[in-house]
Amino acid sequence: MKPITRALMSVTDKGGLLEFAQFLAQYQVEILSTGGTAKMLREGGVQVVEVSDFTGFPEMLDGRVKTLHPKIHGGILGRRDLPSHVEQMAAQKILPIDLVVVNLYQFEKTVAKPGCTLEDAIENIDIGGPTLLRAAAKNYAAVTVVVDPGDYPQLMEEIKLNKGATTPGTRFRLAKKVFKLTSEYDTAIFRYLEDKALAC
Repeated sequence: MKPITRALMSVTDKGGLLEFAQFLAQYQVEILSTGGTAKMLREGGVQVVEVSDFTGFPEMLDGRVKTLHPKIHGGILGRRDLPSHVEQMAAQKILPIDLVVVNLYQFEKTVAKPGCTLEDAIENIDIGGPTLLRAAAKNYAAVTVVVDPGDYPQLMEEIKLNKGATTPGTRFRLAKKVFKLTSEYDTAIFRYLEDKALAC
């Protein structure tokens, strides 16, 4: 098992994240982040690389495009066991990302608020988050993906026991949680939009 060398963190629910990031820093894990997550980690004394600095491409379109970049998704999706992938990553200067910690815009809470407009709802449909999560879950053979802050304590214990690495069983278990979450998230969006269509 290879130790985690680089993590991407971008969360709505910041509970427990600072402690987790501080723990990872003890293992010399480079942490990439965006926006409010990066600010919170930096204020907590964690060294952070902004995703825009990592990719060389700025956030744009009012934050709609932050992490949708080959240096991010190539780093997550590249298979470490395939020489052709390793060669392509090296040729494009794509560094591996071994840990993805993401939770999503709170769409259901947004649409439950009195006075929520269709425009408000649309802006709270997360695009980058589910894309990162699905990419990391697909490549669970090499990437650990975390959607639930409740998993931080167990992960820290496992990383301690395995000299900076996670086990295949844990990565598989966490990947399954991703697809459950993203399916429920898309279903909530569908139901909201379907109700709007029926009301028209």
